[in-house]
Amino acid sequence: MRTYTTQMDAARQGIITPEMKAVAAKEYRTEEEIRELVAKGQVAICANKLHTCLDPNGVGTMLRTKINVNLGVSRDCKDYDVEMQKVMAAVNMGAEAIMDLSSHGNTQPFRRKLTQECPAMIGTVPVYDSVIHYQRDLATLSAKDFIDVVRLHAQDGVDFVTLHCGITRKTIDQIKNHKRKMNIVSRGGSLVFAWMSMTGEENPFYEYFDEILDICREYDVTISLGDACRPGCLADASDVCQIEELVRLGELTRRAWAKDVQVMVEGPGHMPLDQIEANMKIQQTICKGAPFYVLGPLVTDVAPGYDHITAAIGGAIAASRGAAFLCYVTPAEHLALPNVEDVKQGIIASRIAAHAADIAKKIPHARDLDDAMADARRTFDWDKQWECAIDPETAKGIRDDRAPEHEDSCSMCGKFCAVRSMNKALSGEYIDIL
Repeated sequence: MRTYTTQMDAARQGIITPEMKAVAAKEYRTEEEIRELVAKGQVAICANKLHTCLDPNGVGTMLRTKINVNLGVSRDCKDYDVEMQKVMAAVNMGAEAIMDLSSHGNTQPFRRKLTQECPAMIGTVPVYDSVIHYQRDLATLSAKDFIDVVRLHAQDGVDFVTLHCGITRKTIDQIKNHKRKMNIVSRGGSLVFAWMSMTGEENPFYEYFDEILDICREYDVTISLGDACRPGCLADASDVCQIEELVRLGELTRRAWAKDVQVMVEGPGHMPLDQIEANMKIQQTICKGAPFYVLGPLVTDVAPGYDHITAAIGGAIAASRGAAFLCYVTPAEHLALPNVEDVKQGIIASRIAAHAADIAKKIPHARDLDDAMADARRTFDWDKQWECAIDPETAKGIRDDRAPEHEDSCSMCGKFCAVRSMNKALSGEYIDIL
């Protein structure tokens, strides 16, 4: 029988849960190490007790960097079957988390399908669903309406919820006075801002945070503290609005931990490359080592159609300096809802960034596949190379499309191949070039 409420509660009681055991095995850590990190809040295991098909993963800077994939239907793209295809493709490509950002139609059946069938962590943004659930305009919703939707998502088995708790009525004046280029680009943050502006009331997710904590404690839902003021362009990076909100998220983190509720803290956003490391350090200090979840960061604003690359550059730096969780960015970012190919490109780019960071952080066994790939390349073991590749299908397809005359080379070098020449030279063989 379960004698604890949340993973953090169990960890603080000295209980090693099945989820902790699973994470320890994946991370090459002892079960006690994972328990201690969960107890401190430095690792989050997002695992709603009702999500019974979950394959647990831990999120924390000292673990493998995890990948989140945003999906969901919108008014212009409302085929749930297509979205489910994307979900399964994402899981098969190694994504550890799926966020359902649906903003149209009856969202509950799709959300329940995810928590009943998908082994990845499932996240949502309840404020999106509030308008849809009640089928009422934003200004007509009450604070209680928003809180009730948080409860509904918890009951549906969602593992983590993004809540924009860190903006208050003070933020309205800040946004007006500081003249940001992009104001607020967080969709959830803008909805909360708009609601406060229209009603004159305080942010319900901040005002009723204790009630939300009680819900999350009951179902073991992790709170992902959304950064409503994340910079949406380079010019807004590290400004007063962003940092002041981060300070408040640090306060909310400690309040959540006091009730044994796990927390992740969301971060930028768009940010010049040279500011990323400082932002990671500030977050780790203010939020006491809580897992940091970043969107990118995107290191330039001028690459629409290629923002999966822009984000991967920033993500690799962020994760190597302490970010624990990368939200993928697709080539369609800023342009359209991603299709299946966009999803693939976004995941691959994020996985490359995460893997590069894990090597830099010296995560146990992070470099094993890289060393195996080097051995396979030296011996021209192509099948082994496909096994080591992040995207074997693409790699094999390129070689098959442009197959060389000689198997112990590629079509770029042919017999001029350096690896071939060195293998022959070191074994005392004649090196034929023509």
